Amino acid sequence: MAADKKADPTSCKMVSASAVAKGLLIEVSEGLSKQGKSPLLAGFLANTDPAARKYAEWTDRTCRENGFKFELREIDREDVEANILAANEDDGVDGIIVYYPIFGNRQDQYLQQVTDVSKDVEGLSHRYIFKLYHNERFLDKDLSQKSLLPCTPLAVLKILDYLRVSNSILPYGNRLFGRSITVVNRSETVGRPLAALLANDGAWVYSVDVTGVQQFTRGEGIRKSRHEVLDKEGWGLENCVPLSDVVICGVPGESFKLPTKLLKEGAVCINFSTEKVCGFPPSLKHQLTDFDNKNFEVDIKDKASIYVPAIGKVTIVMLLRNLLVGKNSNVVAETRLNLRSDSAKTER
Repeated sequence: MAADKKADPTSCKMVSASAVAKGLLIEVSEGLSKQGKSPLLAGFLANTDPAARKYAEWTDRTCRENGFKFELREIDREDVEANILAANEDDGVDGIIVYYPIFGNRQDQYLQQVTDVSKDVEGLSHRYIFKLYHNERFLDKDLSQKSLLPCTPLAVLKILDYLRVSNSILPYGNRLFGRSITVVNRSETVGRPLAALLANDGAWVYSVDVTGVQQFTRGEGIRKSRHEVLDKEGWGLENCVPLSDVVICGVPGESFKLPTKLLKEGAVCINFSTEKVCGFPPSLKHQLTDFDNKNFEVDIKDKASIYVPAIGKVTIVMLLRNLLVGKNSNVVAETRLNLRSDSAKTER
């Protein structure tokens, strides 16, 4: 009798952000070709965070390679607000991105609201976040101005589309119905908006942070128009991760590793933390593979069916997409406003 074969560890498919971004860049390039000029994105860097600088470098490279203009403006953190306000008034600037953290406290939340909504390509303005939480896709009653989504949550959604976790047969807005997803991060800039976005698209979402677990859903049969939140008293990772078809992690720092043993067999795992695996001396960092880093343990390949180790390059494409969508929406809104003004003058 032949011996049983062991499970092939390569049965876990690793998907790079570059592969996902490639197709999305084609859509962005088509949108750019319809523009009269190349939009200018202004980036403000006021910290020494290596991850922020790397993100800025990737943004610069992606813009240059795809016909966009990008200016990185390195300034003192005390001058950030004044520079954002100046960019708001500068007709030559089409979009603004600020690389956080700057102060690392509520001051950063304040600065997110300083950027004019018409130039906020990160989708962090209160008006955009309000629309996201209320599951409303447009800013106006005429449905001419799309409400932008935060870049990182939107990138995750696009990755799920690419992986066919989303069901394209279902109507747009319900395509994650039947999926259970755990998101380990509930920050106000990424984790919470991501959980809301996934739940609004029909998923049963478990949102996890140091305070516990919250459940984001549109209820049984996704009958509600937008998500509701329920505290899961006494729950931890050991309760929600085994139930989840998808596990998304973005915990900063090297100390957190999601235990592989908790994963559902064949789960899809996505990492958006920038940290390397703990326990490796600097001299060995270069020997790490994509299976060895971020918020998951080295043996993730033994249980996951798909692993996406990073999403940064997709996030940058979403930044460019938001730049185009926001610019087009502003043009449409201005055109309609002018038409109404002309109509009113005629009536007079």
